[in-house]
Amino acid sequence: MRTRATRIAYCAWAASLLAGPASAQVQPPTYNPQTHFSSGQDVVPVYEGWLRNSDGTFTFVFGYFNRNWKEELAIPAGPYNKIEPGPADRGQPTYFLPRRQPWIFRVQVPKDWGQQELVWTITAHGRTEKAYAQLLPEEEMIERLIMTHGNLSPGEDDPNKPPSVTIAPVASAKVSAPVTLTAFVTDDGFPKPRPPRAPRPGTIPPAQTNSAAEIPVAGLTVKWWQYGGPAKATFDSVGPTPVNNGQAGNTAHFIAPGTYVVRATASDGALSTQADVTITVKSDASPGSKP
Repeated sequence: MRTRATRIAYCAWAASLLAGPASAQVQPPTYNPQTHFSSGQDVVPVYEGWLRNSDGTFTFVFGYFNRNWKEELAIPAGPYNKIEPGPADRGQPTYFLPRRQPWIFRVQVPKDWGQQELVWTITAHGRTEKAYAQLLPEEEMIERLIMTHGNLSPGEDDPNKPPSVTIAPVASAKVSAPVTLTAFVTDDGFPKPRPPRAPRPGTIPPAQTNSAAEIPVAGLTVKWWQYGGPAKATFDSVGPTPVNNGQAGNTAHFIAPGTYVVRATASDGALSTQADVTITVKSDASPGSKP
């Protein structure tokens, strides 16, 4: 009965296509449109694979997929954001940006871990999702895969080395005051920035635009983003910032007190590395003021 019903549905769909242009947009009965949700959806932890360490230990690598297109969720480590077995807080993200964020969280396990499972559980908007990490041979990965962000690696003999990045500690921060961030970056100078391509003869020049985000940045850059915290942090610069004289700065703004983790990703255009800074933000209320 199901096969006969499917044939009838397809025949009706085909007939609608032949009916004329007015019916040309009718979708087949198996069409399943993707619905975009700005908010209200959950967060899915993702197990990316594992790394073999030189001391015989292993490192599990995770990312996440925030199903929302706009909503950013703060989920503190605890019953709704936990790692098992062991302590619930293993340094996992506590602030979740929209959509897919790969290779951002690691957990090191001992050399005698065997075939145990490490489970990351996230509960958001009433729905619980889990990622199961295990040392399966087919899920072993290399560090360079993460450094290239999943792009094709030229091989271990590639002369290019990833940049090194550190972040200056933040001594104090308040809700009402902007916070200056400074990343110190060194690199080997590879790969060399490619010169812009000369336009082909007869090419129509592009229309004028006032969007700096559309202009690709060549050379060494740093991008700042939020890894953890009880509320949203904003940055004056949201895209890649060029490194000048070994430094790249930004300014962060916080709307609520608490402990935040800000991450800087340094990239030479081919390989990238990351560094974190923990910032304790205090209330802007003066001593003795009433809450």
